[in-house]
Amino acid sequence: MRLQSARDRHKLGQSVLEGIHLVQAYGAAYGAPVALAVSQSGAQKPEIKALLAQFKNIEPLFLEDAVFAQCVSVATPTGIAAVVNAPVTPLATPPIGACLMLEDIQDPGNLGTLLRSAVASGLNQVLLSPGCVDAWAPRTLRAGQGAQFLLSVHEGVNLLEVAAVYKGRILAAVAQAELTYSDANLTGVVAFLIGNEGAGLSPALQSVAHEMVGIPMAAGVESLNAAVAGSILMFERQRQIRQIRGQTPGGSDP
Repeated sequence: MRLQSARDRHKLGQSVLEGIHLVQAYGAAYGAPVALAVSQSGAQKPEIKALLAQFKNIEPLFLEDAVFAQCVSVATPTGIAAVVNAPVTPLATPPIGACLMLEDIQDPGNLGTLLRSAVASGLNQVLLSPGCVDAWAPRTLRAGQGAQFLLSVHEGVNLLEVAAVYKGRILAAVAQAELTYSDANLTGVVAFLIGNEGAGLSPALQSVAHEMVGIPMAAGVESLNAAVAGSILMFERQRQIRQIRGQTPGGSDP
């Protein structure tokens, strides 16, 4: 399938969704996909029947199970795949509100998890450096579980240029930083900088941060997984916001 290639996805502005949940999530956010493929066994599932009824103006391509399995990347396909237009949101200059800035995240699972945590913690903008893995790759989409459809995701961003005009505070997640995340003020208009899984944040991006924020760890542990570290910071921000406002969990903050 051509759209399994990042080059083709970017050239065409499209991606492939594999599985019932992702197709449902896209439909709820954007409506009908461009095309649908369904396996013979999948066509008998109530959830897939409901999706076919929802997208009744699209003629699905029905495939034998063996053929369908060769067209998707998952080991145990649920029986439906869709070609969709990847949502594109113009990046405001400077970005408005709190956001997540990611430098050279390489693992699709890590990126998908960070996107999912951004949605759950109330952030709505994520900026990806050119060295980040594709946000619309099938593995990233599966890890995000539909988070891409609820966020403004900007790829190929020069984070240094954005940081230079950003009106809020820039907080860099750095191992062994003196300021711990629970002592830092994470509320208000902030940008969280999260770096590469192995190398961390580049010195250039560290230099533009207003504060370095660390997460205390047990002796002998050098660093946390990038997705875990970013998620801790985002949820601590939401906790601090609720504490200040006396709110119950839920909702987003600009």
